[in-house]
Amino acid sequence: MMYGWNGWGMWFVGPVMMVLIIWLVVWLVRDTAGSITDTANGPRRVLENRFAQGEIDRDEYLERLAILEKR
Repeated sequence: MMYGWNGWGMWFVGPVMMVLIIWLVVWLVRDTAGSITDTANGPRRVLENRFAQGEIDRDEYLERLAILEKR
Protein backbone atom coordinates (compact mmCIF):
# COMPACT_ATOMS: atom_id res chain seq x y z
CA MET A 1 0.00 0.00 0.00
CA MET A 2 1.09 3.56 -0.69
CA TYR A 3 0.58 6.31 1.80
CA GLY A 4 1.45 9.98 1.97
CA TRP A 5 2.65 11.90 -1.10
CA ASN A 6 3.39 8.80 -3.17
CA GLY A 7 1.05 7.41 -5.75
CA TRP A 8 -2.35 8.94 -6.53
CA GLY A 9 -1.99 11.83 -4.11
CA MET A 10 0.85 13.33 -6.15
CA TRP A 11 -1.18 13.08 -9.36
CA PHE A 12 -3.87 15.22 -7.74
CA VAL A 13 -1.73 17.70 -5.78
CA GLY A 14 0.65 18.50 -8.67
CA PRO A 15 -1.95 19.88 -11.10
CA VAL A 16 -3.80 21.68 -8.30
CA MET A 17 -0.60 23.44 -7.24
CA MET A 18 0.15 24.44 -10.85
CA VAL A 19 -3.34 25.92 -11.27
CA LEU A 20 -2.97 27.86 -8.02
CA ILE A 21 0.42 29.25 -9.05
CA ILE A 22 -0.86 30.32 -12.48
CA TRP A 23 -3.93 31.92 -10.89
CA LEU A 24 -1.73 33.84 -8.42
CA VAL A 25 0.54 35.17 -11.18
CA VAL A 26 -2.43 36.26 -13.32
CA TRP A 27 -4.07 37.95 -10.32
CA LEU A 28 -0.88 39.84 -9.45
CA VAL A 29 -0.34 41.00 -13.04
CA ARG A 30 -3.94 42.21 -13.40
CA ASP A 31 -3.78 44.03 -10.07
CA THR A 32 -0.54 45.78 -11.03
CA ALA A 33 -1.90 46.79 -14.44
CA GLY A 34 -5.08 48.14 -12.87
CA SER A 35 -3.22 50.30 -10.38
CA ILE A 36 -1.06 51.80 -13.13
CA THR A 37 -4.14 52.73 -15.14
CA ASP A 38 -5.88 54.24 -12.12
CA THR A 39 -2.81 56.32 -11.29
CA ALA A 40 -2.67 57.75 -14.81
CA ASN A 41 -6.36 58.69 -14.77
CA GLY A 42 -6.38 59.87 -11.16
CA PRO A 43 -6.12 63.65 -11.72
CA ARG A 44 -8.79 63.57 -14.41
CA ARG A 45 -11.15 61.61 -12.16
CA VAL A 46 -10.61 64.06 -9.34
CA LEU A 47 -11.38 66.92 -11.70
CA GLU A 48 -14.51 65.18 -13.00
CA ASN A 49 -15.70 64.52 -9.45
CA ARG A 50 -15.16 68.15 -8.42
CA PHE A 51 -17.14 69.31 -11.46
CA ALA A 52 -19.92 66.80 -10.80
CA GLN A 53 -20.20 67.92 -7.18
CA GLY A 54 -20.40 71.57 -8.18
CA GLU A 55 -17.11 72.61 -6.58
CA ILE A 56 -15.91 74.13 -9.87
CA ASP A 57 -17.84 75.62 -12.77
CA ARG A 58 -17.76 74.61 -16.44
CA ASP A 59 -15.14 77.16 -17.48
CA GLU A 60 -12.74 76.17 -14.72
CA TYR A 61 -13.31 72.48 -15.52
CA LEU A 62 -12.49 72.96 -19.21
CA GLU A 63 -9.44 75.10 -18.40
CA ARG A 64 -8.00 72.54 -15.98
CA LEU A 65 -8.86 69.67 -18.32
CA ALA A 66 -6.90 71.36 -21.13
CA ILE A 67 -3.90 71.67 -18.80
CA LEU A 68 -4.08 67.98 -17.86
CA GLU A 69 -4.31 66.90 -21.50
CA LYS A 70 -1.21 68.93 -22.44
CA ARG A 71 0.98 66.84 -20.12
